[in-house]
Amino acid sequence: MRREALKRRLLDSYGPWAMVTGASSGIGRELAYRIGEAGLNLILVARRGDVLLDLKKDLENSQRIRCLVLALDLSKDRALPELERAVEGIDVGLLVAAAGFGTSGGFTGNPLEPELEMLQVNCAALLRLTHFFARRFSKRGRGGIILMSSMVAFQGVPFAAHYAASKAYVQCLGEALHHELKPAGVDVLAAAPGPVHSGFADRAKMRLGMALQPSQIAWPILDALGRKMTVLPGTFTKLLIYSLRTVPRWGKVRIMKGVMGGMTRHQAPPEGS
Repeated sequence: MRREALKRRLLDSYGPWAMVTGASSGIGRELAYRIGEAGLNLILVARRGDVLLDLKKDLENSQRIRCLVLALDLSKDRALPELERAVEGIDVGLLVAAAGFGTSGGFTGNPLEPELEMLQVNCAALLRLTHFFARRFSKRGRGGIILMSSMVAFQGVPFAAHYAASKAYVQCLGEALHHELKPAGVDVLAAAPGPVHSGFADRAKMRLGMALQPSQIAWPILDALGRKMTVLPGTFTKLLIYSLRTVPRWGKVRIMKGVMGGMTRHQAPPEGS
């Protein structure tokens, strides 16, 4: 019964269209299915057009909704103007900015180019999308924005230094906009999950422990939209973040160094090296 009420709330509050970036895999894909289940039409955004076309076909057949595919690489500057043109005239009421990736290992040991690409996708593209839709939703008088943060967003994280910094940017942006846009009728949520089985770990060269399936966190994220500023889906995430609340920031960084050291495939350098 609660699930059906949530579906009705999503459609009534944020329909008739939603956009999901990073929709080809992982959390983005799962959220697309759940939003489609609620009856919203979907604009699916990711790099792999063939995967999106298969997803479109499945969603349209199983959920009886309409889908639009935008095969775009958000690390490229030209992608955002193209996306904005494509949605002109479409009544989008929900943005799920799930596109993103991470890196891991020693900061100086990683090449610069992937770090710059990550900055573009995780921060710059997300900023432009959020600004574009926040303006549209404010004029519309209602809307919802879900920004994908992470459990690593709340302090520095050795061996994932830049990734954690990019997610801290997302977290801070989401927290501020939650309050700033509320009077305009726009709900903003920062979703900060812990480890989740998806393509993320392979690209970041990480070995995940105690990881959840995307299906375990999609509904909790959607349920929190319009109700919370931040959601921490998953028991491990809640346990880690809540247990660190009374720890000084320098202590949090050292603890997260140990957590990340257990996940990364890179060999951590010895102390003092």
